[in-house]
Amino acid sequence: MKKLFAVPTIDGKLCAHFGHCERFAVIDTEDQKIKSIEYHTPPVHQPGTYPRFLAGKGVSTIISGGMGMKAQEIFAENNIEVFMGINSENPELLVEQYLQNQLESGKNLCDH
Repeated sequence: MKKLFAVPTIDGKLCAHFGHCERFAVIDTEDQKIKSIEYHTPPVHQPGTYPRFLAGKGVSTIISGGMGMKAQEIFAENNIEVFMGINSENPELLVEQYLQNQLESGKNLCDH
């Protein structure tokens, strides 16, 4: 089964706040294995632009430290799974942990 993940990054690691990322690591998986990784610079940040940008790329799961309610709502409207409360780490490692059912969501790290 194919699944496309997005991880907001800063300096190559997961960015604690979704809206403050430099680029998104978009990771394509198939049959529980990583097939490819591409980095995409998002459009200018405005409320709702990042979730729509990722939905347009076909992302099915977002792994993030935290995000605001508006972003969460737009992801839900687009049937995109949200994993939040994840600490900064290499995007590949996070997706591998997800694929092995070892990634646990936690508290939203966004405080506004």
